[in-house]
Amino acid sequence: MKTILFILNPISGTVNKENIALLIEENIDKSKFDYSIQYTECAGHAEEIARKAAADKVDVVVAVGGDGTVNEVARGIIDTDTALAIIPCGSGNGLARHLMLPLSVKDAISIINEFEVHRLDYGVIDGHPFLCTCGMGFDAFIAEKFASAGKRGLMTYVEKIFKDGLSYESETYSYSIDGQEPVEKKAWLISCANASQYGNNAYIAPQASMRDGELDIVVMEPFNLLNAVSVNMEMINKTLDKNSRTSMFKGKCVTVTREKPGFIHFDGEPVMANETVEVHLVEQGINVVVNGNADKSKRRPNMFQNAMSEFFNDVDTLQRAITEKRKIIQQDIVEKGKTIHRKNQDLLSKLTGGNTHID
Repeated sequence: MKTILFILNPISGTVNKENIALLIEENIDKSKFDYSIQYTECAGHAEEIARKAAADKVDVVVAVGGDGTVNEVARGIIDTDTALAIIPCGSGNGLARHLMLPLSVKDAISIINEFEVHRLDYGVIDGHPFLCTCGMGFDAFIAEKFASAGKRGLMTYVEKIFKDGLSYESETYSYSIDGQEPVEKKAWLISCANASQYGNNAYIAPQASMRDGELDIVVMEPFNLLNAVSVNMEMINKTLDKNSRTSMFKGKCVTVTREKPGFIHFDGEPVMANETVEVHLVEQGINVVVNGNADKSKRRPNMFQNAMSEFFNDVDTLQRAITEKRKIIQQDIVEKGKTIHRKNQDLLSKLTGGNTHID
């Protein structure tokens, strides 16, 4: 019989957790598992509990909570034989959604009962392990605002984007992937994805896999309000990789240097970091209970979503062409103005015999 420990964060997300212990008792397969439940009491406690469980050779540790709780539990068991399982109860549930785990507690327990375990990759940014995404720029800016909001949930996240996001300014970054020549670019954000989404089905890296031994590195150019609409639609439609203002790369490690220290995030948790930030992938470093019946084809965009992406990119291409044409016209007007001014000066010089000062 396998041992299984449920680590329950009573305050994560927006889900009422009063009945979860009862649902575990009613639905866990007691012929397979000898289970126990432990509640977290403060930030970092889940990692402490999970680390002790791994040292005690517990077979499975279940994170009952949101992505923050999942990340804490994972930090305690990476590079061990103990497997991570998830009962998603958070506000975003990014990893659970990527793994196509059910959001119902009862159904999530049924996946655990099946006990299909895969060895998956995880990432590390400045010494902080992450399973889904990490990054800097706008997503880290919003992560810090969200963490200090005092309340969770999708609406709080949307509020922070529209309220605090207006004050955000893009930065210039220099990034090097796998030791290649650094590239300098002004960017809205740089994100490194091990899994495909932030949470709430917002796909930052729709092609990302936790089994391919590489990070998906996303560099997004600054954009205006019209572009923001298309970016949001493409994240929902899983077509952001087709966006003309977004560059995507594959790599095992990336070094990013920015203008000044600032926030980074790992799985949505914000932390201050220096100007230079190191990110790397650890291949097959964590055991995870997965959904063996997941239909992975649903991660790919359908015909309508692809058509929407093409439409928004056509609009963006037209907008860029208009902007470029406007710049050319404005420059032409300036040059013609200079030419007219020179001709007037020459004419005035001839009329005054070289004395252009008129009393």
